[in-house]
Amino acid sequence: MDLNAINWVSFLSDIEFLWPWMVAFLPLPWLIYRFLKPVTQKQHPLLAPHIVQRLEQQLPATSLVKDNPPKHRLPWLFIALWCLLILAATRPVQFISPSPFKVSGKEMMLAVDLSGSMQKEDMYLGGYDVDRLTAVKAVVSTFIEQRQGDRMGLVVFGTQAFLQSPLTYDLHTVKTLLNETAIGMAGNNTAIGDAIGLTLKHLQKTKQNNAVLILLTDGSNTAGQVDPIEAAKKAKELGLKIYTIAVGQVKHRTGLDLFLSGKTDIDVDTLKRIAKLTDGQFFQANDTQELSQIYQYINQLESTEHEVFNYRNRTELYVWPLGLAFLISLLLAGSFITRQGGGK
Repeated sequence: MDLNAINWVSFLSDIEFLWPWMVAFLPLPWLIYRFLKPVTQKQHPLLAPHIVQRLEQQLPATSLVKDNPPKHRLPWLFIALWCLLILAATRPVQFISPSPFKVSGKEMMLAVDLSGSMQKEDMYLGGYDVDRLTAVKAVVSTFIEQRQGDRMGLVVFGTQAFLQSPLTYDLHTVKTLLNETAIGMAGNNTAIGDAIGLTLKHLQKTKQNNAVLILLTDGSNTAGQVDPIEAAKKAKELGLKIYTIAVGQVKHRTGLDLFLSGKTDIDVDTLKRIAKLTDGQFFQANDTQELSQIYQYINQLESTEHEVFNYRNRTELYVWPLGLAFLISLLLAGSFITRQGGGK
C-alpha cells in the first residue's frame, strides 16, 4: 500500500457522522412518487365542429398527441443531488484531536503569595539561585499543564488579595496570568485570611462545592481583615479543602533575634491548622525540588476520577457535499432553461 493510500485510509478513519439518522430520509422522494399520485386536471376543450372538420382534412391521419405518454424515470442527476443533500445533513466531521478532551469536573484554585519576602533568593533552579517567586512560577506552571480537564482559578495576595482569574478551562490563560505576576504588585505584607476569604466568595458566586485550594506562602498573616483560622472554619463548612505550602527555608531564630521576635519567618502552626481544619495537608518546601514533588503529590491526590464530558477538536465537512449539490442544482436549472428556450 503506497503512502497516498495510507493517508486516505487515515483520513477516512477520522471521519464520523454526527447525525447518521438523517439517512432515513434517503428514500423519501421515491415514497412520495410511489404513494402520492398527482392530482388529475380535468380540461374541457371548446367544441368548434367546423374547425375540427377543417383540421381533419388538412392534417395527416396519424395522431400527433399520444394518449398515454411514457413514464419518465428520475434523472440520475436528481438522484445524486438528493444523496448529496442527505450526506450533508448527516454532518460528517473529521476529528483533529487524537483523543477526547476529558473534563473531570474538579474545581481547583491557586493562591500565590506576592509579598516582599518572596524576593529572597534561597531557591535553586536550572543551576542558578533564584528568588522564591521565580521558582514557584516554574513549578506551578508545570502543575497547571498537567491539570487538563479541570477548571482552575488564580488568586494572588500580599497586603490585599486579588482574583486574577476565575475558574476556567482555559489553563493557558491561568498560566500566563501567573507568569505575569510580580513581587509586591499586591503589596509587601501577607494577607492569608483575605486570600481564603476571596476564594470562598468566588466559589459561592459560582455555586461550586467540593473545590480545592492550594495556598502557597512564605510568611505569616500580617495584613488583611479576615483571620486565617476563622476563614478556614468557613471553608470547612462550604466543603473547600485547603492544601497549604510553606515555601522557602525556615530559619529558626536564636539569641537576640529569638528574644525580639520569638518565631520563625513562616507561621507553620497556622498553616498546619488551616490544612487540618479543612481536611487538607500541610507541606514544607525548602527548595525547588521539594516544591515540585509536593505539587506532583497533590496532582496524584486530586487525580481525575470520572469523565463528565468529552470534546475533540473537529472540522465540519458538510460544506463539501452541500457545495457539490449546489453546483448540480445550477446545472439542472441551466438545462431546464435551455430546454424551455429551445421549445419556443
